Amino acid sequence: MNRHTFLRTTIAALMLASGAASAAEWPTKPITLVVPFVAGGTTDIVARTIGQKLSESLKQPVIVDNRGGAGGTVGATIASKAPADGYTLFLATIAHAIAPGLYKKLAYDFQRDFDPVALAASTPNVLIVNEKVPARTVAELVAYIKANPGKVNFGSAGNGSTEHISGELFRSMTKTDIVHVPYKGGAPMMADLMGGQIQMAIETSPSASPHIKAGKVHALAVTTKARSPAYPGVPTLDEAGLKGYDMTTWFALMAPHGTPPEIVQRLNTELARAVQQPDVIKRFEEQGVTAGNMKPTELANFIGTETTKWVKVAKEAGATAE
Repeated sequence: MNRHTFLRTTIAALMLASGAASAAEWPTKPITLVVPFVAGGTTDIVARTIGQKLSESLKQPVIVDNRGGAGGTVGATIASKAPADGYTLFLATIAHAIAPGLYKKLAYDFQRDFDPVALAASTPNVLIVNEKVPARTVAELVAYIKANPGKVNFGSAGNGSTEHISGELFRSMTKTDIVHVPYKGGAPMMADLMGGQIQMAIETSPSASPHIKAGKVHALAVTTKARSPAYPGVPTLDEAGLKGYDMTTWFALMAPHGTPPEIVQRLNTELARAVQQPDVIKRFEEQGVTAGNMKPTELANFIGTETTKWVKVAKEAGATAE
């Protein structure tokens, strides 16, 4: 071995050892959790719940950084370009599996630029209408929309969001003329729904639940194949006549690609422990949320399957975010 080869080998070994030591000591400073939607919506609720628990177990603050915009793609772009050192994490949602079917070009590749860490939670979406809409069943809502073509607006947390694709799928399957109104998050959308500016939404359960319980909006159906324990008397859209309608909104903890495997595994272990704590389970159950449980490799396969599925659905429904 000549002198230059020896030096290169030595430097590489030292860098590898330094990286291993750094991963073993992690975390030594606050961690930023990028949330791609504004505060108050479901993604934010899940992020703050798991962020608090991770902060307790990792002995470092977990700071929620809301970076809403463009159906979650703004936050994804920011997180994808962060250093892969374990100090920036990202809470992805089903919206990021849908986005490749809605946008002609994205500034990141969801499956290439992120390393899956753990599935945090999943939840049904709920078809809701405000008090002024004279419908208390899906059939009555469809009849009302057909009697008022182009006059019924459905809201979403933004172009490309789960509410957007849920509404587009509803429109396509019912062959109705409803108008999409995108917002910058679930919270402002819900405010306008209750205020009468829009008539309906297919919103995620945690965001909709308190308003359903307060009687401010009416739940007509859930989007999953099975009924939700949080709404035992509410049928599924499949039961209500939209055969095959099936959507579950999920939330996955991700890290910029190249994050040390030791850190990814530590996070997976800590999150799995966090979502099984009694207070987290109780809060999730009250809002119709199910805790996640997947290893990083399982999550990678799940995301691949979901992306293929929802890109196809978006194209068949004619949905676009541009």
